[in-house]
Amino acid sequence: MGVLSPHRIQLSFFSIVVLLSIPWSASAANSAPNTFVQCLLNNSEPSYPITSAIFTPNNSLFSSVLEAYIRNLRFNTSTTRKPFLIVTPSHVSHVQAAIVCAKKHKLLMKIRSGGHDYEGLSYVASQPLFILDMFNLRSIEIDMKTETAWVEAGATLGEVYYRIAEKSKIHAFPAGVCPTVGVGGHISGGGYGNMMRKYGLSVDNVIDALMVDVQGRLLDRKSMGEDLFWAITGGGGASFGVVLAYKIKLVRVPETVTVFRVPKTLEQNATDIVYNWQHVAPTINNNLFIRLVLNVVNVTQNETKTIRATFVALFLGDSKSLVSLLNDKFPQLGLKQSDCIETSWLGSVLFWTNINITAPVEVLLNRQPQSVNYLKRKSDYVKKSISKEGLEGIWRKMIELVDTSLNFNPYGGRMAEIPSTTSPFPHRAGNLWKIQYLANWNKPGKEVADHYINLTRKLHKYMTPFVSKNPRGAFFNYRDLDLGSNNYNGKNSYAKGRVYGVKYFKDNFNKLVQIKTKVDPDNFFRNEQSIPMLPYHKLLE
Repeated sequence: MGVLSPHRIQLSFFSIVVLLSIPWSASAANSAPNTFVQCLLNNSEPSYPITSAIFTPNNSLFSSVLEAYIRNLRFNTSTTRKPFLIVTPSHVSHVQAAIVCAKKHKLLMKIRSGGHDYEGLSYVASQPLFILDMFNLRSIEIDMKTETAWVEAGATLGEVYYRIAEKSKIHAFPAGVCPTVGVGGHISGGGYGNMMRKYGLSVDNVIDALMVDVQGRLLDRKSMGEDLFWAITGGGGASFGVVLAYKIKLVRVPETVTVFRVPKTLEQNATDIVYNWQHVAPTINNNLFIRLVLNVVNVTQNETKTIRATFVALFLGDSKSLVSLLNDKFPQLGLKQSDCIETSWLGSVLFWTNINITAPVEVLLNRQPQSVNYLKRKSDYVKKSISKEGLEGIWRKMIELVDTSLNFNPYGGRMAEIPSTTSPFPHRAGNLWKIQYLANWNKPGKEVADHYINLTRKLHKYMTPFVSKNPRGAFFNYRDLDLGSNNYNGKNSYAKGRVYGVKYFKDNFNKLVQIKTKVDPDNFFRNEQSIPMLPYHKLLE
């Protein structure tokens, strides 16, 4: 198995007759799903039968397959619309068959490669849908001679990191800190992690890709052309086709890196430390990334609330050098040698995901998160530092709301050097840091969900004076339906799409629309926040 180079793939279809009994009750099904299944069977290659990749609601494994990659419990309820079918391809021909048959039967297809999308757009819809779930396509082939790797879309980041470390202690890949995230969605939407100040985003280190387009053709970078390759390296693959694999460029890391996690409350001078962090974190040595996590906690031994600011860092170097650097550039933090942990780069991955660094590294091969919650996320970008008075106002608002937290991820370094048009991801020079708004809860029910979602909205609204404007930017991989959504018919609204599109992509949105209009003119690849097409009158101009 493995879809890792074009010459290894048969591009043609073979029509075959397969005698197969798939459990599907007449009362639960209509003619479209039944004929769709038969279409899939008839378009399966003899050498790679699709039989075992089809799951209907009457299959005993259907629920477990559906729920295995749901990462937001808001979309795993009894009232959540379930797909009428799941296809779990293990070969490119399965993907091709799914596209050809879905087009023929005018069915909505959603593509899932990990399920971490915050709004469930890869597996939930308001109309009948089927899921193309990529988890079986997870081969990773590393070539240390060229310092590159082909990684299939269904692989997780943890699997990628583990396989790289198997080959080399001094190589890595700049991507996210959550090891259970699927490669397909992560990379196609930009992909960032704690080496972005050194090496940029994941998409800044992608050199080729394999995808199946709306016509069922298998394309690599050369055959798809630079425009389409540009679009699927930061503009989201699911608007343009089914990305099967990315060829990534590995980066160099030292054998020893250093991490630390230092918490400070308001009573421990957190306001002054945070004020200085915002001037240091985006400008300091590119080898250092210091995330700031802000949440509300109880003051010790009483019910009073306070803010805890936690500084979490990765330094591509030894602890002695790190302490010296911060004593010079950020003395307010008061970092001590005893705060630091020296480890391998793979050990730092464990640290950042709150796993003990002495744990067996094979834990990274676990595709299930340590916990799954109900959640809501939002995002922002900050271009100007915030005054101490502004920070104190934020603290008061957070203490008022209680159950929300903020992650500040510093930019600068390599992120400021790459032009904003190099990939669809536009948030480069001029951004000091990105904000992620977080609310997690563990009780079901609409009232509970509405409460926590409303908390994030209130904090997001409060932050308006401090963040980017015209447009107020947002990170595409932190999907947020509060920013707007589109419809599902083939003539989706350019105007509606522009509402969220310019927030995610700024001036790159128009180029994405042009590419979408060219490569998928019937809007087959679509979801609530997919790239829309140009209006008909625009095509005539």
